Amino acid sequence: MPSLTGRIAIVTGSTSGIGKGIAQHFARLGAAVVVHGTNTVQGAAVVAAIRATGGRAAFVAANLVEADDCHQIVSFAVREFGGLDVLVNNAADITRGTVESVPLALWDRILAVNLRAPFILMQAAIPHFKTRGGGSVVNIGSVNAYIGEPKLCPYSVSKGGLMTLTRNAASSLNQHRIRVNQLNVGWTLTEGEHRIKLAEGKGEGWLADAVATRPFGRLLEPQDIAYAAAYFASDESACVTGSVMDLEQYPVGAPPNW
Repeated sequence: MPSLTGRIAIVTGSTSGIGKGIAQHFARLGAAVVVHGTNTVQGAAVVAAIRATGGRAAFVAANLVEADDCHQIVSFAVREFGGLDVLVNNAADITRGTVESVPLALWDRILAVNLRAPFILMQAAIPHFKTRGGGSVVNIGSVNAYIGEPKLCPYSVSKGGLMTLTRNAASSLNQHRIRVNQLNVGWTLTEGEHRIKLAEGKGEGWLADAVATRPFGRLLEPQDIAYAAAYFASDESACVTGSVMDLEQYPVGAPPNW
């Protein structure tokens, strides 16, 4: 199991779902974790749960659409814990929209949260990484980065852009021992996914129908992504950068019923 003892990590969008799973796992591995979100009640609950098991965590509320808020997240981590070693860009807007239907304002918001904010956060983190002799950025992408469902047009574009940013930044920052990697995540069971499926009219039985399509008998869970994120954040991947790992039960491009 990797160790993150002594590391200081930011995990954006970590008051629920995948981000919460990553934050909790990082804390179990010894990291001091900055929990980020917009819901202060949920944020306080995540921090309390981490502290209850002996971990170190603090919550910062920030709107990733605002550049100043992005900078404040990094400043908060340095002020609270004394530095920064790991940045996990997990937060994402997954509002639906096709190329024909998505309003421009929604397009701009999704790109701001999913692509512009990770860029701003990375820029802000780099000087602090340099003072500590290196660092790790873990971008949480999606298998939708390759093409994406039609109803997920802006989301898919943002994750494709994030994948290029990951590789471009990795090429530039390796001279400073700053590593940048990405996890392209498949269908994952979270509180948010459940809400979306109900809103789409799938009904309470949607999960059983979904599981029936999965070869391993379940959807991915936040812990699955947390394990992979910990690998990229730790010294176990000390010489790995610019890598994009697909976390999905079907290889990308494989037919769904083989």
